[in-house]
Amino acid sequence: MSETKVPPAVVATDVPLRTRPSIYPAQFASRVAGRDKRPLGEYFGLKNYGVNLTRLAPHAQSALRHAHSKQDEFVYVLQGKPTLVTDEGRTVLRPGMCAGFASGNGNAHHLINETTEDVVYLEIGDRAPGEEVTYPDDDLQIATIDGRRQFAHKNGTPY
Repeated sequence: MSETKVPPAVVATDVPLRTRPSIYPAQFASRVAGRDKRPLGEYFGLKNYGVNLTRLAPHAQSALRHAHSKQDEFVYVLQGKPTLVTDEGRTVLRPGMCAGFASGNGNAHHLINETTEDVVYLEIGDRAPGEEVTYPDDDLQIATIDGRRQFAHKNGTPY
């Protein structure tokens, strides 16, 4: 069996979009409609961290507001003016601005495109084992249940 040879460099927008638009349970997936991700890190076979080129259509959001237990996360805005929502409040970002979210601090975050123009940004996160994610605004968490990571209600019942 032969592996497909990946070139050492590509135009980021030539990397195919992620085939599954959302990994959220069905009742939450519509909240990230209008978000497209190009998994650049996966394309190159990176294993220690992920890199996505993400586009938010007008009025789309990056994710449900969340905080990571072990994964550091970083975003860099390339185009548009997304609103960053954190526990501290709302901050309008512009191209060239970046934001970082250290693991374990509980500061929940996400981006919302409240404009009529597309937003494009890079998101980078490590792949720390044992990662758990909390969603303070929703009855949702990512937890390890029966030895595997999965979405669950805050009471631990799997979705």
